Amino acid sequence: MAIVDDQHLVRSGFAMLINSQPDLRVVCEAANGEEAVRALSVTRADVVMMDVRMPGMDGIEATRRILAGNGQAPGGSSESQGPRIVVLTTFDLDEYALSAIHAGASGFLLKDAPPEELLEAIRTVHRGDAVIAPSTTRRLLDHVAPLLRQPSPAQDAHAAAVARLTAREREVFELIAQGLSNPEIAAKLFLSEATVKTHVGHILAKLEARDRVQAVVMAYETGIVRP
Repeated sequence: MAIVDDQHLVRSGFAMLINSQPDLRVVCEAANGEEAVRALSVTRADVVMMDVRMPGMDGIEATRRILAGNGQAPGGSSESQGPRIVVLTTFDLDEYALSAIHAGASGFLLKDAPPEELLEAIRTVHRGDAVIAPSTTRRLLDHVAPLLRQPSPAQDAHAAAVARLTAREREVFELIAQGLSNPEIAAKLFLSEATVKTHVGHILAKLEARDRVQAVVMAYETGIVRP
């Protein structure tokens, strides 16, 4: 994974924690958005921990460029290519959080989160199909839900895409939006996990959603989920 933060001590602390885990490894660090874009154009990272406020190119623009460089521009669909980006944020920055959502962030983490929550956030976002995102993301989406539901051409397009889902896909979509994992959805709908995985793939393709978090954002935008 990669760590992007303008504070050297913060990067070092995160790197020590992450590298202490047998299943996690930091492959690159960057002090600002420009460095991150350059580094991740030549180094592959599955997960990027991205600070929002940095001098020069901020974390929002860096997120947008990194995902675009991997064929992951907002509105495109690919669940398997490119890194997943976890944005480091605070709850008093609604505008940054909303911008990060639209740029394609796959999760959010408070900068003062305890170490175990940070590690679980990384693993959760990397799994992708396990749960929608860390609990912080759910709380943050609830927090900015009124902003997400403001009318826009993108919201109209997302509503039209949701309307194209079959009845079964709509059921699965609503459960994804509630934060259920594939096994939980399978148990609730009396389906095999393989069948659920197929439905999830079809849903993401129809919604042109990068991953489950992006699908959940659409659920908030279209009123499928209300805080």
